[in-house]
Amino acid sequence: MQLPVMPPVAPMLARAVGAVPDGAMSYEPKWDGFRSIVFRDGDDVEIGSRNEKPMNRYFPELIEALKANLPERCVLDGEIILVGRSGDRLDFEALQQRIHPAASRVKLLSEQTPAKFVAFDLLALGDEDFTGRPFAERRAALEQALADAAAPIHLTAATRDKGTAEQWFNQFEGAGLDGLLAKPLDGTYQPDKRVMFKVKHQRTADCVVAGYRVHKTGDDLIGSLLLGLYDDGGRLSNVGVVGSFSMQRRKELFDELQPLVTGFEGHPWAWAEQEEGSRTPRNAEGSRWSAGKDLSFTPLRPDLVVEVAYDHMEGERFRHTTQFVRWRPDRDPESCTYEQLEEPVKFDLSAVLDTGKP
Repeated sequence: MQLPVMPPVAPMLARAVGAVPDGAMSYEPKWDGFRSIVFRDGDDVEIGSRNEKPMNRYFPELIEALKANLPERCVLDGEIILVGRSGDRLDFEALQQRIHPAASRVKLLSEQTPAKFVAFDLLALGDEDFTGRPFAERRAALEQALADAAAPIHLTAATRDKGTAEQWFNQFEGAGLDGLLAKPLDGTYQPDKRVMFKVKHQRTADCVVAGYRVHKTGDDLIGSLLLGLYDDGGRLSNVGVVGSFSMQRRKELFDELQPLVTGFEGHPWAWAEQEEGSRTPRNAEGSRWSAGKDLSFTPLRPDLVVEVAYDHMEGERFRHTTQFVRWRPDRDPESCTYEQLEEPVKFDLSAVLDTGKP
């Protein structure tokens, strides 16, 4: 690995498993941020994204921090995270807003919502390539390399004790973390290979189906169903979508849903009737990340209830696309409220960050 050239490196990946795996493992919290490979060669620092594109312009505050805290020449794998205004949990939505085309906006956000970098692997140090070494050696070298690092640069927590890892899995979600990673202690660093393991929270919720979007390949196929939950005020908030269907099922669903198609007049997500700040498909999803996408949808009478699997909440919405479980004809749509969701106990995010100190 020739550091002066700063080549792009695809990060090593993880495959999902249903439980914390046994064996000679190093267990780490799974951070909910932007995966990044960081290169430093003297005054030259490059922050690479998961798709190997440079991210420097979006996080100017991290450039100086990386220069001040990293060894003179190194390559690190880690995650860019952002702490929410509450100060006690991660805020992925706010992190997304950092990707902005206007330099003035980037500068303002870097001051208002500064990011942090959490390191969890060492690929190179000085002239030495560490990717062929076992993770146990890479972790020890990383701890030594970051022994004097200070915020906003952090070393992720790690343990070889499965019981401690399982405790973290339950506790750290309260700080906005995404699950747990397990890395074989004897494993080498393999870019773009799923050789780690990830364990994520899996839950289900009963949601109202209040609309659909057509599939990109045709107007008579369902692309996704729009999901809603009723808040304490009786308003139906858009919480996400479900779209994991076969092509045959997309066609069947389209035909089955036609009797429920209605107009926007009287619909819970009628634009003119929405109060400012309420969660509709437009204001919930109309961010720069969806720029150029057709976010229009066909409204349905909110009569159907579907059970979906989800792993994590981001504010009032599902963090990722949900998975279809089953229809719930036995459920009254008005009973589909936020109260059914399992709320993780809050956990101090600073305690999670401090746990990684060598």
